[in-house]
Amino acid sequence: MPDPVIIVGGGLAGLFCALKLAPKAVTVVAAAPIGRGASSAWAQAGIAAAIGEGDTVEDHVRDTIAAGDGIVDEAVARLMATEASARVHDLLEYGVPFDRDLEGRLQVSREAAHSHSRIVRVRGDMAGRAIMEALVAAVCKTPSIRLLEGHVAEKLIVENGRVCGLVARDEAGAGDKTITVRGANVVVAAGGVGHLYEVTTNPAEARGGGIGMAARAGARMADMEFVQFHPTAIDVGLDPAPLATEALRGHGATLVNSSGERFMVALHPDAELAPRDEVARGIFAEITAGRGAFLDCRDAIGAGFANEFPTVHGYCRDAGIDPVTEPIPVVPAAHYFMGGIWTDIDGRTSLPGLWACGEVTSTGAHGANRLASNSLLEAVVFSERIAEALKPGAEGAPAGWQAGSVASDSGETYTDSHQMKALRQAMSANLGVLRDRDGMRAALRTILELEEGAETERFRNVLTTAKLIAVAALNREESRGGHFRTDFPTENDAWKRRTLLTLDQAEKTIPDLLEN
Repeated sequence: MPDPVIIVGGGLAGLFCALKLAPKAVTVVAAAPIGRGASSAWAQAGIAAAIGEGDTVEDHVRDTIAAGDGIVDEAVARLMATEASARVHDLLEYGVPFDRDLEGRLQVSREAAHSHSRIVRVRGDMAGRAIMEALVAAVCKTPSIRLLEGHVAEKLIVENGRVCGLVARDEAGAGDKTITVRGANVVVAAGGVGHLYEVTTNPAEARGGGIGMAARAGARMADMEFVQFHPTAIDVGLDPAPLATEALRGHGATLVNSSGERFMVALHPDAELAPRDEVARGIFAEITAGRGAFLDCRDAIGAGFANEFPTVHGYCRDAGIDPVTEPIPVVPAAHYFMGGIWTDIDGRTSLPGLWACGEVTSTGAHGANRLASNSLLEAVVFSERIAEALKPGAEGAPAGWQAGSVASDSGETYTDSHQMKALRQAMSANLGVLRDRDGMRAALRTILELEEGAETERFRNVLTTAKLIAVAALNREESRGGHFRTDFPTENDAWKRRTLLTLDQAEKTIPDLLEN
Protein backbone atom coordinates (compact mmCIF):
# COMPACT_ATOMS: atom_id res chain seq x y z
CA MET A 1 0.00 0.00 0.00
CA PRO A 2 1.45 3.42 -0.89
CA ASP A 3 2.30 5.97 1.74
CA PRO A 4 -0.52 8.53 2.05
CA VAL A 5 1.84 11.53 1.64
CA ILE A 6 5.45 11.95 0.54
CA ILE A 7 7.15 15.26 1.32
CA VAL A 8 10.33 16.24 -0.54
CA GLY A 9 12.43 18.51 1.64
CA GLY A 10 13.48 18.76 5.28
CA GLY A 11 13.29 22.52 5.72
CA LEU A 12 10.64 24.69 7.35
CA ALA A 13 7.88 24.15 4.76
CA GLY A 14 8.35 20.38 4.60
CA LEU A 15 8.57 19.77 8.35
CA PHE A 16 5.74 22.16 9.23
CA CYS A 17 3.52 20.42 6.68
CA ALA A 18 4.45 16.98 8.08
CA LEU A 19 3.63 18.09 11.64
CA LYS A 20 0.35 19.65 10.59
CA LEU A 21 -0.62 16.42 8.78
CA ALA A 22 -0.22 14.32 11.95
CA PRO A 23 -1.53 11.75 12.71
CA LYS A 24 -1.65 11.12 8.95
CA ALA A 25 1.34 9.04 7.86
CA VAL A 26 4.06 10.98 6.06
CA THR A 27 7.44 10.08 4.54
CA VAL A 28 9.89 12.98 4.38
CA VAL A 29 12.63 12.61 1.74
CA ALA A 30 15.58 14.91 2.47
CA ALA A 31 19.02 15.27 0.89
CA ALA A 32 20.60 16.09 4.26
CA PRO A 33 19.58 15.31 7.83
CA ILE A 34 16.40 17.30 8.49
CA GLY A 35 17.05 20.89 9.46
CA ARG A 36 20.41 20.93 7.68
CA GLY A 37 20.88 21.84 4.07
CA ALA A 38 17.79 24.06 4.37
CA SER A 39 17.81 27.81 3.77
CA SER A 40 15.22 28.14 6.55
CA ALA A 41 17.86 27.36 9.17
CA TRP A 42 20.03 30.20 7.85
CA ALA A 43 17.30 32.84 8.02
CA GLN A 44 18.35 35.52 10.45
CA ALA A 45 15.63 38.11 10.68
CA GLY A 46 12.38 36.28 11.46
CA ILE A 47 8.74 36.15 10.41
CA ALA A 48 6.61 39.10 9.36
CA ALA A 49 3.28 39.35 11.20
CA ALA A 50 1.06 42.37 11.87
CA ILE A 51 0.82 41.89 15.63
CA GLY A 52 2.46 45.08 16.89
CA GLU A 53 0.71 48.17 18.23
CA GLY A 54 -0.74 50.27 15.41
CA ASP A 55 -0.02 47.66 12.74
CA THR A 56 -2.73 46.00 10.66
CA VAL A 57 -3.13 43.20 8.16
CA GLU A 58 -4.01 45.80 5.53
CA ASP A 59 -0.73 47.62 6.17
CA HIS A 60 1.17 44.36 5.78
CA VAL A 61 -0.66 43.64 2.52
CA ARG A 62 0.02 47.15 1.25
CA ASP A 63 3.75 46.84 1.97
CA THR A 64 3.89 43.41 0.30
CA ILE A 65 2.19 44.74 -2.83
CA ALA A 66 4.49 47.78 -2.98
CA ALA A 67 7.63 45.63 -2.71
CA GLY A 68 6.29 43.20 -5.32
CA ASP A 69 6.39 45.93 -7.95
CA GLY A 70 2.96 45.57 -9.51
CA ILE A 71 2.47 41.83 -9.93
CA VAL A 72 1.62 40.53 -6.43
CA ASP A 73 -1.60 38.51 -6.32
CA GLU A 74 -3.44 40.67 -3.78
CA ALA A 75 -5.80 37.89 -2.67
CA VAL A 76 -2.85 35.61 -1.91
CA ALA A 77 -0.96 38.34 -0.06
CA ARG A 78 -4.04 39.13 2.05
CA LEU A 79 -4.58 35.48 2.90
CA MET A 80 -0.94 35.16 3.93
CA ALA A 81 -0.97 38.29 6.09
CA THR A 82 -4.29 37.33 7.68
CA GLU A 83 -3.03 33.91 8.74
CA ALA A 84 0.34 35.20 9.99
CA SER A 85 -0.63 35.57 13.65
CA ALA A 86 -2.09 32.07 13.87
CA ARG A 87 1.01 30.51 12.31
CA VAL A 88 3.33 32.41 14.69
CA HIS A 89 1.33 30.98 17.59
CA ASP A 90 1.62 27.50 16.06
CA LEU A 91 5.39 27.92 16.14
CA LEU A 92 5.22 29.07 19.76
CA GLU A 93 3.37 25.85 20.58
CA TYR A 94 6.15 23.85 18.90
CA GLY A 95 8.60 25.55 21.25
CA VAL A 96 10.10 28.40 19.21
CA PRO A 97 11.44 30.97 21.74
CA PHE A 98 10.47 34.20 19.99
CA ASP A 99 11.73 37.38 21.67
CA ARG A 100 9.39 39.06 24.15
CA ASP A 101 9.38 42.46 25.79
CA LEU A 102 9.40 43.12 29.53
CA GLU A 103 5.62 42.70 29.67
CA GLY A 104 5.75 39.31 27.99
CA ARG A 105 4.41 40.42 24.61
CA LEU A 106 6.04 39.27 21.40
CA GLN A 107 8.72 41.77 20.44
CA VAL A 108 8.76 43.06 16.87
CA SER A 109 11.41 44.89 14.88
CA ARG A 110 11.41 46.78 11.60
CA GLU A 111 13.04 45.89 8.30
CA ALA A 112 13.41 47.51 4.90
CA ALA A 113 10.19 48.39 3.03
CA HIS A 114 7.98 47.64 6.06
CA SER A 115 5.87 50.58 7.27
CA HIS A 116 5.72 49.17 10.82
CA SER A 117 7.79 47.07 13.18
CA ARG A 118 6.39 43.58 12.51
CA ILE A 119 9.30 41.13 12.41
CA VAL A 120 9.07 38.48 15.13
CA ARG A 121 12.63 37.39 15.95
CA VAL A 122 14.73 35.13 18.16
CA ARG A 123 17.73 36.72 19.89
CA GLY A 124 17.93 39.32 17.18
CA ASP A 125 19.25 37.21 14.31
CA MET A 126 18.71 33.54 15.22
CA ALA A 127 15.10 32.97 14.13
CA GLY A 128 15.75 30.43 11.37
CA ARG A 129 17.99 28.27 13.50
CA ALA A 130 15.66 28.38 16.50
CA ILE A 131 12.58 27.57 14.42
CA MET A 132 14.27 24.60 12.76
CA GLU A 133 15.61 23.24 16.07
CA ALA A 134 12.10 23.34 17.54
CA LEU A 135 10.50 21.68 14.50
CA VAL A 136 13.15 18.97 14.24
CA ALA A 137 12.58 18.13 17.90
CA ALA A 138 8.81 17.99 17.31
CA VAL A 139 9.20 15.78 14.22
CA CYS A 140 11.40 13.31 16.11
CA LYS A 141 8.61 12.91 18.68
CA THR A 142 5.87 12.37 16.06
CA PRO A 143 5.34 8.67 15.23
CA SER A 144 3.39 9.37 12.04
CA ILE A 145 6.46 10.89 10.36
CA ARG A 146 9.05 8.66 8.69
CA LEU A 147 12.35 10.15 7.52
CA LEU A 148 14.32 9.13 4.45
CA GLU A 149 17.47 11.22 4.92
CA GLY A 150 20.47 11.47 2.64
CA HIS A 151 18.30 10.82 -0.42
CA VAL A 152 17.68 13.21 -3.32
CA ALA A 153 14.36 12.98 -5.14
CA GLU A 154 15.27 12.97 -8.82
CA LYS A 155 12.14 11.92 -10.71
CA LEU A 156 8.39 12.05 -10.19
CA ILE A 157 6.32 9.02 -11.15
CA VAL A 158 3.31 10.02 -13.26
CA GLU A 159 0.69 7.42 -14.20
CA ASN A 160 -2.56 8.17 -16.01
CA GLY A 161 -1.91 11.88 -15.61
CA ARG A 162 -1.46 11.76 -11.83
CA VAL A 163 1.68 11.98 -9.71
CA CYS A 164 1.84 8.85 -7.59
CA GLY A 165 5.36 8.68 -6.20
CA LEU A 166 8.99 9.39 -6.85
CA VAL A 167 12.43 7.92 -7.38
CA ALA A 168 15.18 9.02 -4.97
CA ARG A 169 18.94 8.37 -5.04
CA ASP A 170 21.04 7.62 -1.97
CA GLU A 171 24.24 9.29 -0.71
CA ALA A 172 22.65 12.72 -1.21
CA GLY A 173 22.15 12.02 -4.89
CA ALA A 174 25.68 10.75 -5.54
CA GLY A 175 25.09 7.05 -4.86
CA ASP A 176 24.47 4.07 -7.11
CA LYS A 177 21.21 2.97 -5.49
CA THR A 178 17.74 4.35 -6.07
CA ILE A 179 14.57 3.78 -4.12
CA THR A 180 11.01 4.09 -5.42
CA VAL A 181 8.49 5.54 -2.97
CA ARG A 182 4.82 5.37 -3.90
CA GLY A 183 2.38 7.88 -2.48
CA ALA A 184 -1.18 9.05 -2.91
CA ASN A 185 0.12 12.62 -2.86
CA VAL A 186 3.57 14.18 -3.24
CA VAL A 187 4.43 17.54 -1.67
CA VAL A 188 7.52 19.28 -3.06
CA ALA A 189 9.17 21.54 -0.48
CA ALA A 190 12.70 21.31 -1.86
CA GLY A 191 13.84 24.93 -1.52
CA GLY A 192 15.20 27.55 -3.87
CA VAL A 193 17.91 28.17 -6.47
CA GLY A 194 20.68 30.17 -4.79
CA HIS A 195 23.43 27.65 -5.51
CA LEU A 196 22.92 28.25 -9.23
CA TYR A 197 24.95 31.42 -8.61
CA GLU A 198 28.59 31.87 -7.60
CA VAL A 199 27.79 34.19 -4.70
CA THR A 200 24.83 33.04 -2.62
CA THR A 201 23.64 32.93 0.96
CA ASN A 202 21.97 29.55 0.33
CA PRO A 203 23.33 26.09 1.17
CA ALA A 204 24.59 23.82 -1.60
CA GLU A 205 21.33 21.83 -1.62
CA ALA A 206 19.43 24.92 -2.87
CA ARG A 207 20.14 24.40 -6.56
CA GLY A 208 16.62 24.25 -8.00
CA GLY A 209 16.39 20.48 -8.37
CA GLY A 210 12.85 20.21 -7.02
CA ILE A 211 11.63 22.85 -9.45
CA GLY A 212 13.32 21.16 -12.40
CA MET A 213 11.97 17.74 -11.37
CA ALA A 214 8.41 19.10 -11.32
CA ALA A 215 8.89 20.93 -14.61
CA ARG A 216 10.17 17.78 -16.32
CA ALA A 217 7.03 15.98 -15.11
CA GLY A 218 4.92 18.65 -16.84
CA ALA A 219 4.06 21.03 -13.98
CA ARG A 220 3.36 24.68 -14.74
CA MET A 221 5.93 27.23 -13.52
CA ALA A 222 5.42 30.90 -12.71
CA ASP A 223 7.57 34.06 -12.56
CA MET A 224 10.81 32.18 -13.25
CA GLU A 225 12.71 35.36 -14.16
CA PHE A 226 12.59 36.83 -10.65
CA VAL A 227 15.62 36.10 -8.48
CA GLN A 228 16.20 38.22 -5.38
CA PHE A 229 19.73 39.20 -4.49
CA HIS A 230 20.27 40.06 -0.85
CA PRO A 231 22.17 43.34 -0.80
CA THR A 232 24.39 42.62 2.18
CA ALA A 233 26.15 39.28 2.13
CA ILE A 234 29.45 39.60 3.97
CA ASP A 235 32.18 39.78 1.33
CA VAL A 236 34.87 37.48 2.72
CA GLY A 237 35.08 34.91 -0.10
CA LEU A 238 33.06 32.12 1.53
CA ASP A 239 30.60 29.81 -0.27
CA PRO A 240 27.88 30.15 0.83
CA ALA A 241 28.41 33.77 1.81
CA PRO A 242 27.43 34.66 5.38
CA LEU A 243 24.58 37.13 5.64
CA ALA A 244 24.42 40.50 7.35
CA THR A 245 20.73 40.61 8.17
CA GLU A 246 18.46 43.37 6.94
CA ALA A 247 17.59 44.06 10.56
CA LEU A 248 20.95 45.82 10.93
CA ARG A 249 19.78 48.51 8.51
CA GLY A 250 16.43 48.51 10.28
CA HIS A 251 18.38 49.46 13.40
CA GLY A 252 20.04 52.38 11.60
CA ALA A 253 23.21 50.90 10.07
CA THR A 254 24.27 52.75 6.93
CA LEU A 255 25.79 51.75 3.60
CA VAL A 256 28.98 53.57 2.62
CA ASN A 257 31.69 53.24 -0.03
CA SER A 258 35.43 53.37 0.54
CA SER A 259 35.23 57.19 0.71
CA GLY A 260 32.62 57.03 3.48
CA GLU A 261 29.84 58.30 1.20
CA ARG A 262 26.28 57.07 1.92
CA PHE A 263 25.56 56.24 -1.72
CA MET A 264 21.95 55.04 -1.22
CA VAL A 265 20.81 58.50 -0.11
CA ALA A 266 21.07 59.74 -3.70
CA LEU A 267 19.41 56.65 -5.15
CA HIS A 268 16.17 56.27 -3.17
CA PRO A 269 14.09 58.34 -0.71
CA ASP A 270 14.29 55.51 1.83
CA ALA A 271 18.07 55.21 1.38
CA GLU A 272 19.25 52.02 3.15
CA LEU A 273 15.65 50.94 3.74
CA ALA A 274 14.74 50.89 0.05
CA PRO A 275 13.47 47.61 -1.45
CA ARG A 276 16.12 44.92 -1.72
CA ASP A 277 16.46 44.97 -5.49
CA GLU A 278 17.26 48.69 -5.50
CA VAL A 279 19.75 48.39 -2.65
CA ALA A 280 21.41 45.41 -4.37
CA ARG A 281 21.85 47.40 -7.59
CA GLY A 282 23.24 50.35 -5.63
CA ILE A 283 25.84 48.16 -3.94
CA PHE A 284 26.64 46.34 -7.19
CA ALA A 285 27.31 49.67 -8.91
CA GLU A 286 29.73 50.78 -6.17
CA ILE A 287 31.64 47.50 -6.32
CA THR A 288 31.75 47.54 -10.13
CA ALA A 289 33.11 51.11 -10.03
CA GLY A 290 35.89 49.99 -7.69
CA ARG A 291 34.66 51.97 -4.69
CA GLY A 292 33.53 48.95 -2.66
CA ALA A 293 30.51 48.78 -0.37
CA PHE A 294 30.42 48.53 3.41
CA LEU A 295 27.78 48.25 6.12
CA ASP A 296 28.62 50.70 8.89
CA CYS A 297 27.11 49.62 12.21
CA ARG A 298 29.44 51.56 14.48
CA ASP A 299 27.09 54.38 15.51
CA ALA A 300 23.73 52.60 15.20
CA ILE A 301 24.60 49.42 17.10
CA GLY A 302 28.12 49.79 18.44
CA ALA A 303 29.18 47.94 21.58
CA GLY A 304 25.88 46.03 21.83
CA PHE A 305 26.51 44.20 18.54
CA ALA A 306 27.48 40.80 20.00
CA ASN A 307 24.36 40.65 22.17
CA GLU A 308 21.88 42.05 19.67
CA PHE A 309 23.16 40.20 16.59
CA PRO A 310 25.23 37.23 17.75
CA THR A 311 25.10 35.33 14.46
CA VAL A 312 26.43 38.21 12.34
CA HIS A 313 28.97 39.05 15.04
CA GLY A 314 30.25 35.48 14.88
CA TYR A 315 30.58 35.61 11.10
CA CYS A 316 32.52 38.87 11.34
CA ARG A 317 34.75 37.59 14.14
CA ASP A 318 35.60 34.47 12.13
CA ALA A 319 36.63 36.71 9.21
CA GLY A 320 38.76 38.98 11.39
CA ILE A 321 36.30 41.89 11.29
CA ASP A 322 35.21 43.81 14.38
CA PRO A 323 31.84 45.37 13.46
CA VAL A 324 31.94 47.51 16.59
CA THR A 325 34.95 49.44 15.29
CA GLU A 326 35.03 48.90 11.51
CA PRO A 327 32.55 48.70 8.61
CA ILE A 328 31.59 45.28 7.22
CA PRO A 329 32.42 44.64 3.51
CA VAL A 330 29.25 43.55 1.69
CA VAL A 331 28.25 42.20 -1.73
CA PRO A 332 24.89 41.24 -3.30
CA ALA A 333 24.25 37.49 -3.22
CA ALA A 334 21.56 35.24 -4.68
CA HIS A 335 19.23 34.86 -1.75
CA TYR A 336 15.63 34.06 -2.63
CA PHE A 337 13.61 32.90 -5.63
CA MET A 338 10.24 34.50 -6.26
CA GLY A 339 9.59 32.11 -9.15
CA GLY A 340 8.98 28.39 -9.01
CA ILE A 341 6.22 25.81 -9.24
CA TRP A 342 2.85 27.49 -9.75
CA THR A 343 0.31 26.68 -7.03
CA ASP A 344 -3.17 27.75 -6.04
CA ILE A 345 -3.98 29.09 -2.56
CA ASP A 346 -4.09 25.56 -1.13
CA GLY A 347 -0.74 24.49 -2.56
CA ARG A 348 -2.07 22.46 -5.49
CA THR A 349 0.07 22.44 -8.62
CA SER A 350 -1.18 21.96 -12.18
CA LEU A 351 -0.52 18.20 -11.89
CA PRO A 352 -3.04 16.06 -9.98
CA GLY A 353 -1.43 14.49 -6.92
CA LEU A 354 1.41 17.06 -6.79
CA TRP A 355 1.50 19.82 -4.18
CA ALA A 356 4.21 22.34 -3.32
CA CYS A 357 5.08 24.83 -0.59
CA GLY A 358 7.93 27.09 0.48
CA GLU A 359 10.55 28.69 -1.74
CA VAL A 360 10.13 26.02 -4.42
CA THR A 361 6.77 27.61 -5.29
CA SER A 362 5.46 30.76 -6.88
CA THR A 363 2.19 31.47 -5.10
CA GLY A 364 1.91 35.09 -6.23
CA ALA A 365 2.54 36.39 -2.71
CA HIS A 366 5.89 38.01 -3.57
CA GLY A 367 5.42 39.34 -7.09
CA ALA A 368 8.64 40.59 -8.64
CA ASN A 369 10.42 41.23 -5.34
CA ARG A 370 9.87 39.61 -1.93
CA LEU A 371 9.26 41.82 1.08
CA ALA A 372 11.74 41.07 3.86
CA SER A 373 10.73 38.26 6.25
CA ASN A 374 7.70 37.21 4.19
CA SER A 375 9.50 34.02 3.10
CA LEU A 376 9.27 32.07 6.37
CA LEU A 377 5.70 33.33 6.69
CA GLU A 378 4.75 32.04 3.24
CA ALA A 379 6.32 28.67 4.04
CA VAL A 380 4.24 28.07 7.17
CA VAL A 381 0.99 29.53 5.81
CA PHE A 382 0.86 27.42 2.65
CA SER A 383 2.29 24.22 4.13
CA GLU A 384 -0.50 24.40 6.71
CA ARG A 385 -3.07 24.90 3.94
CA ILE A 386 -1.80 21.80 2.13
CA ALA A 387 -2.14 19.83 5.34
CA GLU A 388 -5.71 21.03 5.81
CA ALA A 389 -6.57 20.08 2.23
CA LEU A 390 -5.08 16.60 2.53
CA LYS A 391 -6.27 15.62 6.00
CA PRO A 392 -10.07 15.28 5.62
CA GLY A 393 -11.12 11.65 5.39
CA ALA A 394 -7.57 10.54 4.78
CA GLU A 395 -6.19 7.21 5.86
CA GLY A 396 -3.70 6.90 8.68
CA ALA A 397 -0.54 4.84 8.64
CA PRO A 398 -0.68 1.85 6.27
CA ALA A 399 -0.11 -1.71 7.43
CA GLY A 400 3.50 -2.38 8.34
CA TRP A 401 4.25 1.32 8.84
CA GLN A 402 7.44 2.01 10.78
CA ALA A 403 8.22 5.45 12.12
CA GLY A 404 11.77 6.68 12.54
CA SER A 405 14.58 7.40 10.12
CA VAL A 406 16.21 5.56 7.22
CA ALA A 407 19.53 7.28 6.62
CA SER A 408 22.04 7.24 3.81
CA ASP A 409 25.39 9.02 3.79
CA SER A 410 24.30 12.64 3.40
CA GLY A 411 27.47 13.70 1.65
CA GLU A 412 27.39 17.00 3.50
CA THR A 413 30.75 18.15 2.13
CA TYR A 414 29.82 19.33 -1.35
CA THR A 415 32.33 19.85 -4.14
CA ASP A 416 30.88 21.30 -7.32
CA SER A 417 31.66 19.43 -10.52
CA HIS A 418 33.32 21.31 -13.38
CA GLN A 419 29.92 21.40 -15.07
CA MET A 420 28.24 22.90 -12.00
CA LYS A 421 30.98 25.51 -11.71
CA ALA A 422 30.49 26.41 -15.37
CA LEU A 423 26.75 26.78 -14.81
CA ARG A 424 27.20 28.97 -11.72
CA GLN A 425 29.65 31.20 -13.55
CA ALA A 426 27.29 31.64 -16.50
CA MET A 427 24.30 32.39 -14.28
CA SER A 428 26.18 34.96 -12.19
CA ALA A 429 27.74 36.69 -15.18
CA ASN A 430 24.60 36.88 -17.31
CA LEU A 431 21.46 36.28 -15.21
CA GLY A 432 22.42 38.12 -12.04
CA VAL A 433 21.79 41.60 -10.64
CA LEU A 434 22.07 43.20 -14.11
CA ARG A 435 21.00 41.47 -17.33
CA ASP A 436 20.89 42.10 -21.07
CA ARG A 437 19.89 40.09 -24.12
CA ASP A 438 23.36 39.18 -25.34
CA GLY A 439 24.46 37.99 -21.92
CA MET A 440 21.33 35.98 -21.28
CA ARG A 441 21.57 34.34 -24.69
CA ALA A 442 25.16 33.37 -23.88
CA ALA A 443 23.98 31.85 -20.59
CA LEU A 444 21.24 29.92 -22.36
CA ARG A 445 23.73 28.50 -24.87
CA THR A 446 25.95 27.38 -22.00
CA ILE A 447 22.98 25.67 -20.35
CA LEU A 448 22.07 23.86 -23.56
CA GLU A 449 25.67 22.71 -24.04
CA LEU A 450 25.78 21.40 -20.47
CA GLU A 451 22.50 19.56 -21.08
CA GLU A 452 24.07 17.63 -23.94
CA GLY A 453 26.71 16.24 -21.61
CA ALA A 454 24.59 15.84 -18.47
CA GLU A 455 25.04 12.39 -16.97
CA THR A 456 22.74 12.45 -13.94
CA GLU A 457 19.05 13.06 -13.40
CA ARG A 458 19.89 15.46 -10.59
CA PHE A 459 21.97 17.71 -12.84
CA ARG A 460 19.35 17.54 -15.58
CA ASN A 461 16.80 18.84 -13.07
CA VAL A 462 19.17 21.67 -12.09
CA LEU A 463 19.78 22.60 -15.73
CA THR A 464 16.04 22.57 -16.43
CA THR A 465 15.51 25.18 -13.73
CA ALA A 466 18.36 27.31 -15.06
CA LYS A 467 16.97 27.04 -18.58
CA LEU A 468 13.51 28.16 -17.47
CA ILE A 469 15.01 31.16 -15.64
CA ALA A 470 16.91 32.15 -18.80
CA VAL A 471 13.91 31.76 -21.11
CA ALA A 472 11.58 33.71 -18.81
CA ALA A 473 14.15 36.48 -18.38
CA LEU A 474 14.72 36.78 -22.13
CA ASN A 475 10.98 36.90 -22.75
CA ARG A 476 10.33 39.73 -20.25
CA GLU A 477 11.51 42.80 -22.15
CA GLU A 478 11.35 45.28 -19.29
CA SER A 479 12.83 45.80 -15.81
CA ARG A 480 10.73 45.00 -12.76
CA GLY A 481 11.65 44.00 -9.22
CA GLY A 482 14.43 41.41 -9.13
CA HIS A 483 14.66 41.34 -12.94
CA PHE A 484 16.68 44.31 -14.21
CA ARG A 485 17.68 44.57 -17.87
CA THR A 486 20.13 47.25 -18.93
CA ASP A 487 18.72 47.02 -22.48
CA PHE A 488 15.15 47.52 -21.19
CA PRO A 489 15.78 49.60 -18.03
CA THR A 490 12.21 50.76 -17.39
CA GLU A 491 8.92 49.10 -16.55
CA ASN A 492 6.44 48.40 -19.32
CA ASP A 493 2.74 48.25 -18.40
CA ALA A 494 2.24 45.50 -20.99
CA TRP A 495 4.34 43.30 -18.68
CA LYS A 496 2.52 44.22 -15.48
CA ARG A 497 1.46 40.62 -14.97
CA ARG A 498 2.73 37.29 -13.79
CA THR A 499 4.25 34.89 -16.31
CA LEU A 500 3.29 31.23 -16.62
CA LEU A 501 5.46 28.70 -18.40
CA THR A 502 5.82 24.97 -18.91
CA LEU A 503 8.99 23.22 -19.99
CA ASP A 504 7.40 22.27 -23.33
CA GLN A 505 6.50 25.90 -23.99
CA ALA A 506 10.01 27.04 -23.09
CA GLU A 507 11.62 24.48 -25.38
CA LYS A 508 9.53 25.68 -28.32
CA THR A 509 10.59 29.32 -27.84
CA ILE A 510 14.34 28.70 -27.51
CA PRO A 511 15.18 28.67 -31.26
CA ASP A 512 13.56 32.09 -31.75
CA LEU A 513 15.19 33.52 -28.62
CA LEU A 514 18.64 32.50 -29.85
CA GLU A 515 18.19 33.50 -33.49
CA ASN A 516 16.35 36.84 -33.37
